[in-house]
Amino acid sequence: MDRLIYTAASGAKHLMEKQATTSNNLANASTTGFRAQIDSFRAVPVQSEGLPTRAFVVDNTVGSDFSAGALQVTGRDLDVAVKGRGWIAVQTADGGEAYTRNGALQVSPNGLLQTSNGQTIVGEGGPITVPPDTRVSVGSDGSISTLSTTETPGASTVVGRLKLVNPNEADLMRGDDGMFRMKDGSRAQADPAVSVAGGALEGSNVSAVDAMVDMISLARSFETQMSLLKNAENNAAKAAQILSLS
Repeated sequence: MDRLIYTAASGAKHLMEKQATTSNNLANASTTGFRAQIDSFRAVPVQSEGLPTRAFVVDNTVGSDFSAGALQVTGRDLDVAVKGRGWIAVQTADGGEAYTRNGALQVSPNGLLQTSNGQTIVGEGGPITVPPDTRVSVGSDGSISTLSTTETPGASTVVGRLKLVNPNEADLMRGDDGMFRMKDGSRAQADPAVSVAGGALEGSNVSAVDAMVDMISLARSFETQMSLLKNAENNAAKAAQILSLS
């Protein structure tokens, strides 16, 4: 049997995986703070008795594009965008810590500062509680201040500070929930150099146009692999026909 079917099938398989990744990136082109996923593959020459003219495709690395997205001014008091490099720390359901660039915050019915997905924001001193009947503002250093809406004039009170971190990007891995964690399971240290902009959100760094072009290119490459499989089938049929005559 011609080994071409194995090399072509491996190429088609990984093209489908990259197509799925590109589709996921495109679906998150409008997701706040999203970081595009990058698939990388490499060719491994097939070791055989013949000439080294064929290669398998294997996974090399799966990484992320950490470039910043566009800043979108919203004017909402609880919207926060990290300026430059850095992350906002949140508490996961298992009690661990994860990091996100999605700064669309909200206050839970219990007064806890949370993400839009309902995950508790990690403050430098623990969870941040916002008193009722107050207006919240966020400072450039991540400090959370509240101003009473029932007292005139109201006194501004600092109730906590966001835990802003800036670990080495090579030490981060993406979770199934789209957030990032330290590869060794540790917790990143707070970095006072990280700053935020209140009343704004960071958009996704996915270019919808580039993603669409990639999908078209991947579709054409997949068709090429299918053509190779068809050629292998035709070659096998012709060879069987010739052998049957001998």
